[in-house]
Amino acid sequence: MESKKLVLFGAGKIGRSFIGQLFSRSGYEVVFIDIDERIISSLNRYMKYRVLIKSDEGDETIWVQHVRGILGNNVDEVIREIVSADVMAISVGQKAIPVICPTIAKGIEQRHKANPNLLLDIILAENLRDAAKVVSNELKKYLPKSINLEKYVGLVETSIGKMVPIMPTSAIEKDPLLVYAEPYNTLILDKRAFKNPIPGVKGLAPKSNMPAWVDRKSFIHNLGHAAAAYYGNVKCPELIYLHEIMAQQNVYETTRSTMLQASDILMKHYPGEFTSKDLVDHIDDLLRRFSNKALGDTVFRVGQDLYRKLGPDDRLVGALKLALKYRMPYDKILYIIVCALRFKATDEQGIRSEQDIKFGQETKLGITHILTEVCGLSANDFPEIHEQAINMII
Repeated sequence: MESKKLVLFGAGKIGRSFIGQLFSRSGYEVVFIDIDERIISSLNRYMKYRVLIKSDEGDETIWVQHVRGILGNNVDEVIREIVSADVMAISVGQKAIPVICPTIAKGIEQRHKANPNLLLDIILAENLRDAAKVVSNELKKYLPKSINLEKYVGLVETSIGKMVPIMPTSAIEKDPLLVYAEPYNTLILDKRAFKNPIPGVKGLAPKSNMPAWVDRKSFIHNLGHAAAAYYGNVKCPELIYLHEIMAQQNVYETTRSTMLQASDILMKHYPGEFTSKDLVDHIDDLLRRFSNKALGDTVFRVGQDLYRKLGPDDRLVGALKLALKYRMPYDKILYIIVCALRFKATDEQGIRSEQDIKFGQETKLGITHILTEVCGLSANDFPEIHEQAINMII
């Protein structure tokens, strides 16, 4: 029997270690579409790659087989793969979505011409709020009006909880296909978005109320990462690895208490979706995963990209605004935002990202400036936030 085929845009860390791995191990052929010539060449040469699962119990190697690759600029070849795909996925990052959508739209158009009754599901493996709306808006720019996108294509949002660390350069040079990852292997996705039956892939966890689970990832997992990185870097600026700062009792306790504050807000926003026990168990599991020494995750990776991570709807400010909406406590979350202004972690070569250097220069204009211009919390609209932040001692 011919195996089913996943066409996956993005052969990066999440694409290879998570999405491609799950589908391949459940019998799918995985066709990666990417612009990295070395990655695509290696996929076609070896037709398999390794995922090294890093945990304190020891490393485990997973061989991912039945894979091949196509360069993204080979548009005709990519279109042919889309026409014959059983399911698609996108894992390219928010900035690349507008770049790939013209080609995907051409593939959808050709597929529709070949068989207008053959519906298509596209799994959006992006940590992006309203990912379906973003991709839909892009595709509609290029699709003919005769194709009803909402009827023909299922845009399936996900919550990506798998942690993939920055790998040593030496390991990448030795094997460009090798990718490190943690043992966690559950892909939460939108049950209601599928047009076809949900693929029989081990590890898929379909949910009906997808916005709640997207926000759980942002306001518990991502917020917890931010709390550990920003508070940890203030208290222990010399420490490089996430597990090192998590071993500090004050960092652990501050991170946990901040996550618990956010969990109360989340339960208020989505009544009946989560229980307190559900979220406390999830928080304690995340703290254990954050403390995974073998993963080698760095404070730099977890905390960098400050403009985005302090954005108006991201992990910290998004949760704080929900707290304001429901008149709930937010002091612990605000404190982490203030700590972020002093985040100066570097990678293992002692280098900070250019964007974070720019952010650091902007912090000289003061907390009020950052709250207004970066976080979207103007002093006129949120005077109490500014007053409390100014008075917080780090």
